[in-house]
Amino acid sequence: MISLGEFEINPIQKDDAWNLCNFIVANEDRLKLFFPKTLEQNLNPTLSKFFVEKKVKEFNANEEFLFTIKQSKSQEIIGVTYIKELDWDKKQGEFAYCIGYQYEGQGMTTKVVRELSNYAFEVLGLESLQIIAHKTNIGSVKVAINNNFNWTKTLEKAFTPTNKTPMDMELYELIKK
Repeated sequence: MISLGEFEINPIQKDDAWNLCNFIVANEDRLKLFFPKTLEQNLNPTLSKFFVEKKVKEFNANEEFLFTIKQSKSQEIIGVTYIKELDWDKKQGEFAYCIGYQYEGQGMTTKVVRELSNYAFEVLGLESLQIIAHKTNIGSVKVAINNNFNWTKTLEKAFTPTNKTPMDMELYELIKK
């Protein structure tokens, strides 16, 4: 656990399913474009239970790391952050994150990515981290810039949302110093 005062970052845990389902359903509109798979796997408590069990196994096997952002007192999930697309040979990973609509624009995601970047470098032994964001996703771009990720290039047609045309995405990278 990493404490951020009133909030905390935790690895996904088996007892997070119900709380995660509540977060996902409450933020469905925010998640449907860039997190369609997470959304479809958490539309009800039963699906969330299977999703969480899978993510706990992946976490323990060092395949993908899903962290929850919770209010410390209530333990309500207010966001999630992935360290994914791990390439252990290159010592590289990619961030994906979302925060509840009521916490948008408060700098919470920037703080979480900062803490988890340190975790990725110091605990996981990664040497480079990526954020891939659409240029219109201003909040995500700000998280990258505020955490000293450098814009590297445009990835042409790198992401295809459900039932939409492929989108160009911007690649930001942070190299361990």
